[in-house]
Amino acid sequence: MSIVIQRAIGAPISRLDGPAKVTGTAKYAFEHQVNRPAYLYPLQATIATGRVTGIHTDAALAEAGVLAILTSANAPKLIPGWLAELLLLQSAEISYRGQFIGGVIAETPEIARHAASLVRFDYEELAHDTKFHADRDDLHEPHVFIGAIEDHDQAQAAQSDIDAAFASAPFTVNATYTTASNYHNPMEPHATIAIWTNDELTLYCGSQGVFMTRAMLAPLFGLDPQRIRIISPYVGGAFGAKTFPTPDMVLTVMAAQLVAGRAVKMALTRQQMFSQVGYRTPTIQHIRLAAGADGRLTAIEHEALEQSAKVREWAENSTRATRKMYAASLQRTVQQIASLDVPVPTFMRGPGEAPGMFALESAMDELAVASGIDPIELHIRNETDVDPVSGHPFSSRHLVTCMREGARLFGWYPRDQTPRIRREQQWLIGTGMSAAIFHMPRFLGENSTTIRVNSDGHYSVHIAAADLGTGTWTTLAQIAADTLEVPMEQVELQIGDTDLPEASPGGGSAGLSHWGAAVVDAANKMRALLSAYGGIVPAEGLEVTGKRPANPYYEQFALYSFGAQFAEVRVHELTGEVRVSRLLGMFDAGRIINPKTARSQFIGGMTMGLSMALHEHGVLDPQFGHVVNHDFAGYHIATNADVGSIEAHWLDEEDLRFNPMGAKGIGEICIVGTAAAIANAVYHATGIRVRDLPITLDKLLQ
Repeated sequence: MSIVIQRAIGAPISRLDGPAKVTGTAKYAFEHQVNRPAYLYPLQATIATGRVTGIHTDAALAEAGVLAILTSANAPKLIPGWLAELLLLQSAEISYRGQFIGGVIAETPEIARHAASLVRFDYEELAHDTKFHADRDDLHEPHVFIGAIEDHDQAQAAQSDIDAAFASAPFTVNATYTTASNYHNPMEPHATIAIWTNDELTLYCGSQGVFMTRAMLAPLFGLDPQRIRIISPYVGGAFGAKTFPTPDMVLTVMAAQLVAGRAVKMALTRQQMFSQVGYRTPTIQHIRLAAGADGRLTAIEHEALEQSAKVREWAENSTRATRKMYAASLQRTVQQIASLDVPVPTFMRGPGEAPGMFALESAMDELAVASGIDPIELHIRNETDVDPVSGHPFSSRHLVTCMREGARLFGWYPRDQTPRIRREQQWLIGTGMSAAIFHMPRFLGENSTTIRVNSDGHYSVHIAAADLGTGTWTTLAQIAADTLEVPMEQVELQIGDTDLPEASPGGGSAGLSHWGAAVVDAANKMRALLSAYGGIVPAEGLEVTGKRPANPYYEQFALYSFGAQFAEVRVHELTGEVRVSRLLGMFDAGRIINPKTARSQFIGGMTMGLSMALHEHGVLDPQFGHVVNHDFAGYHIATNADVGSIEAHWLDEEDLRFNPMGAKGIGEICIVGTAAAIANAVYHATGIRVRDLPITLDKLLQ
């Protein structure tokens, strides 16, 4: 009698790491046990630009329990590299307010923090520039796009052709949209434990990719990468902020050098998070759409301006999605940046697409209103079979199905486009929708997996992947068990350590795709090896190593996830209060490895999009150059009370051109369309078109 193994892929398995997390036994960065740790508290610049001219440490050093004070006078030498913001304490220069200019190392965190308050700095303050606006005379195109924007330099339509199409079109949209700066605040703030012994470094931290972090830190400290071990089994949220090493990590390593042999621990406060770990750059986006009488687009122009930092240039491609979405014969996109005396922006969930699609899909809704065509029908009329930039077919594109099926589940029809047509007492009710798209990044570097099986049939799977709270501990185990054709109980996974086989970082919705392909390759090799042994595992066990194979489809197809998002909002007619009563997303995300963890990702992304739409706005004071609402009292992030009904659905379609599992990325596609869907619903409810995020009540009390 044969035993049938239940397929693991596609099963709604609860998180394998769940019990450890809810019982507090899962070790996050700051919680690892080390012998006699010292504690570090940073010293930060209180001016936006200038230089330190004097340092007064006597009072702090007199405090009992203070071990050392790290400043530019005694800082270890660093080797300049690409991440210029990591070159701490190498000079007296200050590039932005909040920059680390030292740190106090003490026996307890309380002593370190108190002593830090006693250190005094003298400054030579210089004029700073932190004003982000579109009429600056120093705007410029970025030298490089973060995230390898491979098609930015493709041929684009001439400005004269765009202008001609716009002048002759029956329907046009010509509008400017803005998005605010959004700040990283994962549940786990950035924290590091550093141990420096005999020119060897051990780091406990939260990292989206331990091998990338090691590769960036090693040259900074002049170390062979093999002399650095980075351990990050659990990450309490990241969303892009833990992709690259950050200044707090470097400062902790420098402190560990100063007290060599002792572990040094440091965790950022919430206020410090607003200057140290990056943020979503604010944008100013101008869009022009030209369409024929039938609503079909003849020309699209999208110009985006973003904020960058003088200390290091950063640019994300807010116009990337625009050139992939619609079958317009004329398309032109332009990206510019303003380099300011501010901290460096970084990746944040849906980088590029999240702000860019807010502008594009808001403009599409304005076109639907102008032409009198239902927004879903307008999208369908402009659907494309091929990538408008490369001409390659999409590996799969079920966007129309997402819109139609999402509309059915949401109850979109019948819908009158007339604003202010629905109300309940003093609440105006409206609905809106948006399409969504997110690309498949091509991460460089190796992805390897080692699988070992013991004579008792127990498999151990090793890969330096990361679990950012997304479910990697569970989904990779499912992929391994499914490919090995063994029960989940026989598989044990190890991740998050540079002592494991190399893996690319988790980000860009590509982690599972790359890691899973390596796991499948190793599992197939193990099955072949077992077959050669007649299915009998020798006493010493068996071991194989697999790698992510090259993907030939990168050059043949356009690889994207798609989705459609629907929102119902209620706006109070007297106060302008906005409540999102319903959100629904329908996603084309390939084969879903685990419906339970996937639904969590989709719902989390939509909630983050709601937060972007209605709440999150870092307010930078140009006089002092810092974010004034740099805590949870002033910077609101959506919580359960802000979210009404929220549903996530997906199509049952696999795409084997992405990877051997047939899965696409899901972590970003869920945020991309949410803000536009909510903004479009607000217009439908009130008749007021808000083009500037977040949608606060002052923008509705007209």
